[in-house]
Order: sequence, then structure tokens, then C-alpha cells
Amino acid sequence: MRRWAWAMLAGVSLLATGGATGQETQTATLGATNTHYDGAMAAPKSAPSFGDEFNRAIDPRRWRWDVSANKRGWPNHELQYYVGPKRSNARIENGALVIEARREAARDEPDWGGQDYTSAKLVTQKTLGFGFYEVRAKLPCGRGMWPAIWLLPMDGVRWPDGGEIDIMEMVGWNPDVIHATVHSAAYNHVRKTQRGSQTDVPGACTDFHRYQLDWTPDMITIGVDGRAYMRVKNDKPGGAAAWPFTRPYSLILNLAVGGDWGGQKGVDDAALPQRMDVDYVRYWKR
Repeated sequence: MRRWAWAMLAGVSLLATGGATGQETQTATLGATNTHYDGAMAAPKSAPSFGDEFNRAIDPRRWRWDVSANKRGWPNHELQYYVGPKRSNARIENGALVIEARREAARDEPDWGGQDYTSAKLVTQKTLGFGFYEVRAKLPCGRGMWPAIWLLPMDGVRWPDGGEIDIMEMVGWNPDVIHATVHSAAYNHVRKTQRGSQTDVPGACTDFHRYQLDWTPDMITIGVDGRAYMRVKNDKPGGAAAWPFTRPYSLILNLAVGGDWGGQKGVDDAALPQRMDVDYVRYWKR
């Protein structure tokens, strides 16, 4: 999630610069299809090392609300104001986490930056790392919606040097097409060298699906409903510039509005509110 032109990380202003060796075929869009893979994926049978079944209120021991860029505006020219815990854009409803985007201006908030939409962004309090991730979610398909399930390091390293793993992204103007992408200093969308793939998921907006990541020291595999469609290996020159995926990351769940990708065809205000429902988050440490 996120995201394509991250200019900040953990509230610190960053520069998205290259300076790394190694190139791949340039991609023509913000999505990428250069690392397609087809294979089975299966979650471990053991109990997860970390997770949330969202049976009660959002647990502040597990999650924090990221509101760090509301005043200055979020990256990628996104249009939303991310609320904190006192507002109900993020809530538990019928055994699932709801992250809801609304057409409203939070003028009463001291950090309001003039946005005309509200939404929410939740980040795990603890960092995770190598292992298997599974997030069961139902996505919003209104035009202008940009839901994401993704990971970033929270150690202050600038983007994209620390890497980014996008388990699932979808843009509402192209519903039921799911994207998986990884970014690093050598391979990122700014250089048009990001590595990723996409797949059709019929019913992504009407049914729950399992979005999965298998992350090992030398390979990242991403899939949905037990079938992988992207695989990236640690087989490119450039050292950490090509493969920074060696540090713990936090898992992020958010729903952006508009932006350079999500807003390419505008925002359908009449379709709001829109919501991403998350049935559970599960992580098995490796």
C-alpha cells in the first residue's frame, strides 16, 4: 500500500532516489507484470505467531492509527485524511475489521490538511519479518478507491532503500484485478523497474479472498486463495539496493482515496462510503 511514490516513512520526510546498480525491463504503468509465477501456496497448519481475528474492538496493543502526514498531505497526491481511534472509519463490525472511506471533511481536527475525504490506516505495533502472511479481505470497488495490504520497515531508513512489499493493491477503476509488487532502491516505480505481477480475482469486491505472502531470506512469493502469481528471487546484482528485504517490517492495512494511480479516472463521490473488510490477519514466523 503502499505505495508508489512514498515520500515519507514513519513520519519522516524522505527522498525517493536511485543510485543503485542493476536494471530490468521498464514497466509502462504503476502495475508490473514482469515476475509472473504460477504455483501452489498453503498456510502453515500451526497456530500463527501473530494475528488478529477482529472479534472485539481494535486492539491498540496490536495496531496503531497512522495520522502522521495529515497536515502536509499524503504521498502520491492522495486525497484522504486518515482518522485516529476516536472516529469510526476503522471499527469492528460483525467479526471483521472495517476500514471505510467517506466523503467528508474533518475540519474540526487540528491536523486537518484540507482533505475532502476521510479514511483510516492501521499499522502493526510490532514489526514482523520472514514468514507466511495471510489476510482475508473483501475490497471496495468504487472509482477512486485504492485499498492496500502491504509492508514497510519502520527503522527510519529512507524509501525505497529499505524496501517495500505490496501483498495486495487494487484500484477501483479496474476492479477485480489484483497487484503484487516489491520495491527497492534498484527496482522501483520511480525508475520504472519495479518487480511485480497481477491476476484476476473475480468477486474481489463481493466476497472475501485470502491474500498471501511467503517471505524467505532469498525469495518473496505472493498469491491469493492458495495460488501464487508472483515470485521474486534474490538473484540480481546490487546488494542491498536490489535486495533490502532482510529487516523486520510492519504490516499495513489502509484505504486511500484518489492518488496518482487510484485517482487516474477521478473519484466517484456518489459511490461513497466505500469499505475494505478484513476478516483476519495471520502471520507465521519463520
